[in-house]
Amino acid sequence: MFITLEGSEGSGKTTSMNYIESWFNDNGVTPIVTREPGGTPLAEEIRETLLATRDEKMAPDTELLLMYASRVQHCQSLIIPKLNEGHVVISDRFNDASFAYQGTGRGLSVERLTELDQWCLGDFKPDLTLFLDISVELGLSRASRRSAPDRFEQEAISFFEKIRQGYLDRAAAEPERIKIIDASGSIEEVQQNIAFVLEKHCSSVIK
Repeated sequence: MFITLEGSEGSGKTTSMNYIESWFNDNGVTPIVTREPGGTPLAEEIRETLLATRDEKMAPDTELLLMYASRVQHCQSLIIPKLNEGHVVISDRFNDASFAYQGTGRGLSVERLTELDQWCLGDFKPDLTLFLDISVELGLSRASRRSAPDRFEQEAISFFEKIRQGYLDRAAAEPERIKIIDASGSIEEVQQNIAFVLEKHCSSVIK
């Protein structure tokens, strides 16, 4: 089973990823936990390029193509082989992030992005996606307490508003796969909501 976790800045993805991993461990399954961009040595090198701040502005198309270069490597070297071995794989972000960030956020053509996604991934997609939804103001407030912002975190509030809407549009289009989790509450409340979704949709893979 392939599960992905999505959310904008400050939505608590790291804490939630740790909880999801623990939930599977407590249910007798040791998942493979990974992230995007990244997940393999080569894909991690691409991640460094994507997140680094520099004087030269990165073109949106360059950003998108680097994301998919990393994603193809990630899928072919890690995700798909581990799924074929019977593992549960959990990824911090996957292709929904590109539709939200590069599509809605950067304003790239969704039709062209869909064509690229089909060319790179075919019909491969997550079995279950959890989207941690939080207001942009609260999310950025939480994110500001962390380390120095990367290239994405330095964007304007309007960029993150577009991203949130992009995720919500994806969830509305695929409600069976993408489940919205209210990430504005306490850690305990968020984890209760995540557990409810996992219990409902992952019973076939836990022991």
